Formats: sequence, structure tokens, C-alpha cells
Amino acid sequence: MTRFLTRRSLALGLAALPIAAQAAPTPLTPEEQALVAKATGYLQGLGEAKSRFLQTDARGRSSQGVVYLKRPGKARFAYDPPSGLLVVSDGAFVSVADQRLKTFERYPLISTPLSLFLAKQIRLDRGVAVSRVVRFSDGFAITARDSRKSTQGEITLTFADQPMQLLGWTITDTRRQETRIRLAGLAPASGLDPALFVLKDPRPVAPGRARM
Repeated sequence: MTRFLTRRSLALGLAALPIAAQAAPTPLTPEEQALVAKATGYLQGLGEAKSRFLQTDARGRSSQGVVYLKRPGKARFAYDPPSGLLVVSDGAFVSVADQRLKTFERYPLISTPLSLFLAKQIRLDRGVAVSRVVRFSDGFAITARDSRKSTQGEITLTFADQPMQLLGWTITDTRRQETRIRLAGLAPASGLDPALFVLKDPRPVAPGRARM
């Protein structure tokens, strides 16, 4: 089980454990509401994009790679060697393939924190509990979770605001362990190959095992 949770943590925290019970969030101030609206508008307009990323897990281990985003719903995280990890969201499911361990796992996108900003219609004011908004000198961060509890985990999105840009996110599980993703120059892309967002189970189909 420990090994499984470690690999799952490496996969961007996509299947983070359920968060602990939390008190109702404090109502946002008008300034905080304005920042939430600003972030919502930016994310809604984020169509196709590409960036390098650096991931740091709760133990301080780091890995990096390239991320491709195509809203709504689609993402591809291609980790650099020797990681062996490939994480793909096809709009409905998130698939995690590990070439080194010869494993393949699949989760509904809606059960992952990333669905909060990959959704077709981003509404950080409906169905989402924004628990914290922090202002920096050159940006801000928004911490949110799915108030319907269909999404497991809590996500903090970090933005620069001059110019407006998504800098990364942090996913926190019930043990308050964090997986951090930092983007290095998220930039618009166009004409991304649809094949980037398709990941099939690479393992041979054994007798008695259905293809995922």
C-alpha cells in the first residue's frame, strides 16, 4: 500500500486522498471575490497551452517534464526520463501509465482536483468552496475544493497578474501532504495533436482481464 500511495502521489496528486472534514469557508471580501472572478475569466479563456513543469512531492523528491493543456478536460503530463510516468486526461478519465513498474491506472476526471480548472464551464463561485485567497506583491493564490465532495482533495492555484498567467498548483491530501507543480512559461499553443490526449492500456490483455 505504501508503494502504491507513493506512485499515486508522483502522478501529480491526481488521485489525492479525501480531505479531512473542514469548517465552512469564511465569506470572501469584495477584493477576494474580484480576484476569484479574474482567475475564472483567465482559466475560461485558456484554450490550448504548453509548458515545462517541475513537480515536488511531500518528501521533497522532484521530477520534471512537459505539460500540454487543451480545455475543456484534456491534459498530458509527459515526465522526463528516468521517471517512466505518463499522465493523460482525455476529458472523461485520467490515465496513469508507469513504464518502469508496468502499471496502468485510470480515474474519472471528475474525481480529481484538476477537474476544477479543466472543466468546460469554470465556476469558482458555484459547486466549489473557495477556502482561501492570498494576495502577493506580483500575483495571488486561490485554494478551492469541490463542495459537492465528488472531487477528492484540495487544490491551490497560483497566478501572476502582470501579465496574468497560471504559475502552478499545489494538491493537498487528508494528511496535509502536498504535491507541488510549478510551470515554467505556460504559453498558448495551437493545433495540438488530438493523439496527445489519448492513452490506452499498453499491457497485453491477459486471459480473464478486460481491457481498461
